Amino acid sequence: MPIDIQVKSFLFSFFFGLIFSVLLRLNYRYMYKGSMILKIVITMLFVVDNVLIYFIILRKLNNGIIHNYFLLTILFGFVIMELIFKKIPFDLRGKK
Repeated sequence: MPIDIQVKSFLFSFFFGLIFSVLLRLNYRYMYKGSMILKIVITMLFVVDNVLIYFIILRKLNNGIIHNYFLLTILFGFVIMELIFKKIPFDLRGKK
């Protein structure tokens, strides 16, 4: 795989990790409160939607080639955003 495609895939995976963290915090009240069936349905839809979005965009970038380090980059972006949220005085989860 050419280096420019790898860099684009790394950057996309990193920013996807950031965005996934934000979306998880926004959907927190729907995924962790309410009836058990509603929690399961919302969680499944959230995960399936995010996985589909990631793979569709990755397919456009590098023909859908997935490497372990792309997944590690998503995790790295997620952890970075969680650390940023610890520094921000407000919480997107709806708690006070």
